[in-house]
Order: sequence, then C-alpha cells, then structure tokens
Amino acid sequence: MIQMLQLGHCNRAVGSTESNLQSSRSHLIFTIHCKGSSKNANLHTTSKLHLVDLAGSERLSRSKSQGDRMKETQFINTSLFSLRDVIQAKYQQ
Repeated sequence: MIQMLQLGHCNRAVGSTESNLQSSRSHLIFTIHCKGSSKNANLHTTSKLHLVDLAGSERLSRSKSQGDRMKETQFINTSLFSLRDVIQAKYQQ
C-alpha cells in the first residue's frame, strides 16, 4: 500500500501560481478495501476507505494564470463543479 501511495505522489501534478507556489494540479482517489473476520464468532466484514485529494479551485483573477496554466485552471474548476453536481444528484436520490 505504501508503494502505491508513493507512486501516486511521484505522478502528482504540481504547478506554481500567484495564489499557491505548490498548487496541486491533479485529483487523486485512493481506495483501500478492508476485510475482517472473527473465527470465534464466525463474523466476516468488508469495507472501503476512500482517500480523496482534489486539485484546488482557483480564481483566475487571483492566480494570474496565463496560457496553458490558465486552461488547466479552467479545467480543474470545471471538473470540481461537475463533481459537486454528481454529489448533489447522489444525495437527492
């Protein structure tokens, strides 16, 4: 598991903006599947733990991003709004 976290960290996209010198430019979702059992009580359980690191939303006026960095910021903001919409739709089900 530690090796997978290190691999994700090495592949993480980071960029500098006026707002943040080490701004995360990528999203990460790491899911841990856990299984447990008790032989004495004949119980079996399974669970999932989701660790989520989202790239931060930035205002273009504050970050002063230009060119490719500006496009990247726009894509990040769009993806965060899309994620919000998905979460709201799931909540309303």
